[in-house]
Amino acid sequence: MKIDGAKVFAVYGKGGIGKSTTSSNLSVAFSKIGKRVLQIGCDPKHDSTFTLTKRLMPTVIDVLESVNFHAEELRLEDFVFEGYNGVMCVEAGGPPAGTGCGGYVVGQTVKLLKEHRLLDDTDVVVFDVLGDVVCGGFASPLQHADRGIIVAANDFDSIFAMNRIVAAIGAKAKNYDVRLGGVIANRSAAVDQIERYNAASGMRTLAHFPDLDAIRRSRLKKATLFEMDRSPELDRVLDGYIELAETLWKGVEPLPARSLKDREIFDLLGYD
Repeated sequence: MKIDGAKVFAVYGKGGIGKSTTSSNLSVAFSKIGKRVLQIGCDPKHDSTFTLTKRLMPTVIDVLESVNFHAEELRLEDFVFEGYNGVMCVEAGGPPAGTGCGGYVVGQTVKLLKEHRLLDDTDVVVFDVLGDVVCGGFASPLQHADRGIIVAANDFDSIFAMNRIVAAIGAKAKNYDVRLGGVIANRSAAVDQIERYNAASGMRTLAHFPDLDAIRRSRLKKATLFEMDRSPELDRVLDGYIELAETLWKGVEPLPARSLKDREIFDLLGYD
């Protein structure tokens, strides 16, 4: 199902790298520049929108199960909740452990949103996708996205995961409209390793957010960065999110990046 009328971004990256924090603050930044935003969490933990709504919301799978999977019995307010600054929030959830497929969950979520016409009133959709899993199921948000965005730190594991996601987006681009948008450097004082990878692969850095304690504390306080006590350091981060949202809204050219062979990455980043 194609999402028409909205700009759609799918955010990927190594597990624990800060995708949900990045996605939620990017969603708020889009709302701050006047856009109507929908964030869809695609993780069984269903905590993508935690800082936006201040609670763990029921997932689409939870509410479908409650009506014995008779989707026609659901109301929009059963699975869509308003978060900070008007960002609309949905947690797709995931299949039971060891069964089912994440692709089915994402497909059902988009189907419900279209049936309830929520997407008609949305300017931007942000998919926040589980870890660095790039199997067919969890790559399914790429079928709906215009741009795939990767979150990475300035370290080998993050860059290795990024490389696999670059390959996944390239594979989906053969049959769908999705294209690579670039990488957001997160939790990193420097970006030298990321830039080495970019130079070798054709990727680009869209934004760089340092490892600030305020970012860590924001999750503990169930708050977005835009709600935290201000400081000069935090102000620079918030300005960076607004600038990133404006850049993505105006449109970033698709990247013809290539994924590297595993041996190339080891050699590139200094391993013997």
